[in-house]
Amino acid sequence: MSDPTHAGTAATGRRLLTVTALAAAAAVAFGLVSRHNAFAAVQKRSIDAAVINVSTTLPSRGGTGVLVLPGTLETDNESGLYARVQGFVKKLHADIGQQVKAGQLLAEIDTPELDEQIRQAEADLANSRATEELARATAARWQQLLDQKLVARQTAEEKFADAMVRKAAVDAQSANVARLRQLQSFRRVTAPFAGTITARGVNVGQLVTAAGAVNGASSGTASSLYRISSAGALRLFLAVPQAQAGMMKPGTTAKVSVPEQPGKSYSAHVVRNSGSIDPVSRSLRVELAVDDASGSLLPGAYVQAAFEITAAADVLRLPVSTLIFRGKGTMVAVATADNTASLRKVQLGRDFGTEFEVVDGLSANDAVILNPPDSLVDGQAVKVVSPEQKPAS
Repeated sequence: MSDPTHAGTAATGRRLLTVTALAAAAAVAFGLVSRHNAFAAVQKRSIDAAVINVSTTLPSRGGTGVLVLPGTLETDNESGLYARVQGFVKKLHADIGQQVKAGQLLAEIDTPELDEQIRQAEADLANSRATEELARATAARWQQLLDQKLVARQTAEEKFADAMVRKAAVDAQSANVARLRQLQSFRRVTAPFAGTITARGVNVGQLVTAAGAVNGASSGTASSLYRISSAGALRLFLAVPQAQAGMMKPGTTAKVSVPEQPGKSYSAHVVRNSGSIDPVSRSLRVELAVDDASGSLLPGAYVQAAFEITAAADVLRLPVSTLIFRGKGTMVAVATADNTASLRKVQLGRDFGTEFEVVDGLSANDAVILNPPDSLVDGQAVKVVSPEQKPAS
């Protein structure tokens, strides 16, 4: 006969064991579900992070474009004035910003050494002239004796030759004196043309040499006394890309603007071009004449010249911000209908500064990605955002 108390205790133990097992199974199931949900969330975030937000633009067609090129204004003539003689700067008659006329005295140089050389050369010339006069008189007397056949011809001819040598010495001394006097005239530095003094490189009392060295030391680079720019018309030199070289004919007009004068422009026209493409920069050097009757523009100023360019109606254009430069060539990224990026190799035409022509590799309905990241690869998932939204970096 079984014990009722023992049977009840065994049943209670089985119930507790069952409850414990169920609780453990529930805890394991909850943990598995939580870990699955966390993994799914991480996977979703990873997928979302792999998708790049981009903005797109459609290619535009033909129309009139603007080619903007930078350049620096120059005067018709600009020159540095250098010393032609060695000496000390005695007096300066002009300074920077001063308007001067052609031939106007700008500086005086004191040349004591040159003055002494002139005095010595003049003394040598006087001595040579006296010697030549004596030799000429002697030759005349020997000619008379020769006519009377009182002396030998050879001896007389020696006297004649000596007179000619003395005369040649006088000519050489005269030329030397003239050369030194010509150098002495360079003590007065004058303006070669009318213009404005833009720089002064010396002070009163400084030593200058004919090579342009200051204070007697030559560094290999000549130092100018003054720098002068001519007044009048201004010139603008541009490096025009090879693609636009054909349109740069004499008479082609442009609008010149200065950054510090917003909203204002000056007319200019092409005067000439170099007639050849620079093989290094692949550009054509073009000279423009700038119309500035008001005198508002200053030589040396940075300006921009804008040319109007008419393109063919069937040629597509894109902003420069769409270009991708890879080892395979120039490319653009197109956002496809399945929200992936497709890298397309394109053939470029003319460059308009802010835009460029696409000759081949693109259609008018392609949504081209603006500012594509450097890490973008072909087939990568993208999400097109509205232009008002900032694309993700």
